[in-house]
Amino acid sequence: MAGILEGKKILITGVLMESSIAFHTAKLAQEQGAEIILTAWPRPTLTERIAKKLPNPDVKVLELDVSNDEHLARLEGQVREVLGDRLDGVVHSIGFAPQDALGGNFLNTPFESVSTAMHVSAFSLKSLTMALMPLMTEGGSVVGLTFDAKFAWPQYDWMGPAKAALEATSRYMARDLGKHDIRCNLVSAGPLGSMAAKSIPGFGELAAVWDSRSPLEWKLDDPEPAGRGVVALLSDWFPKTTGEIVHVDGGLHAIGA
Repeated sequence: MAGILEGKKILITGVLMESSIAFHTAKLAQEQGAEIILTAWPRPTLTERIAKKLPNPDVKVLELDVSNDEHLARLEGQVREVLGDRLDGVVHSIGFAPQDALGGNFLNTPFESVSTAMHVSAFSLKSLTMALMPLMTEGGSVVGLTFDAKFAWPQYDWMGPAKAALEATSRYMARDLGKHDIRCNLVSAGPLGSMAAKSIPGFGELAAVWDSRSPLEWKLDDPEPAGRGVVALLSDWFPKTTGEIVHVDGGLHAIGA
């Protein structure tokens, strides 16, 4: 039986570690029949090494800083050289905030750091998609990753408003890209022991919330469920779903206390 991404061409950002959601998305996408291309910043060589652990390790890795207009301008041509004239899906697994925007420093964070967090973590969903739109002539699916922005989380600080901006950006993109048959959705995953999580001071306090409140057992070392959610949204099994946030968090988002 063919996989649910058979014949599709997908660009995936954010493959930094084998423990990342992006890596498991790439692995599952290949297993489900997709041809993929990866982007990385600031160390493409690290992603190239991690890519060797994929089922098909012969994967091109492009250098891409999503806050660099020159990088975005050249991206379409680079992808055409590898995948041809069609792209079916984009995975946005990018988030960054300076250290002074995290770890309990919310009231003292300067705007410069907030601006960086917003640019890299939220605005880049729009700029990355627009850079690749000329290749999505047959429609497609854009999937990003969020961390439920309805709540104020311990230690998360300005990444919370950045994720709220990401979620709003996704809804407005869904509104404006629907006429091009391009869907835009997000997966809201629970906390995972990825590189992004390890960069958050006091991450253990945040993750501990799941120990007492998650209806389903949540494992910090298992990114595959979130990867499965991303792959499902990339597929044709959600043809009329856009502007949605799919929670892959053990059900915690539904529990009050």
